[in-house]
Amino acid sequence: QVQLVESGGGLVQPGGSLRLSCAASGSIARIFNMAWYRQAPGEQRELVAVVRSGDRTNYANSVEGRFTISIDNAKNTVYLQMNSLKPEDTAVYYCNGPNSMYAWGQGTLVTVSS
Repeated sequence: QVQLVESGGGLVQPGGSLRLSCAASGSIARIFNMAWYRQAPGEQRELVAVVRSGDRTNYANSVEGRFTISIDNAKNTVYLQMNSLKPEDTAVYYCNGPNSMYAWGQGTLVTVSS
């Protein structure tokens, strides 16, 4: 079984930055393929960013150019650097595999507001 623990969320003003972290542990070797998702209030969970083979990345159009996903294989941790944050980025952020094959963690809340 794989455990995912997200952290790094908080309250930030529009235009600000946050760095989210997700530590993977349990029955998993080095991670190379991971993704970040988010779920805004009243909305469905959506895919935000994916990294495959450790360095091939894809992003949702809404975050392209502002968010960066990366992996530290030695720490089995995936990061999401979020810059130029907008109020519409407000959501609970989760990490998982690209096919969301692991159990979901508790997520980390990001609130973008002035």
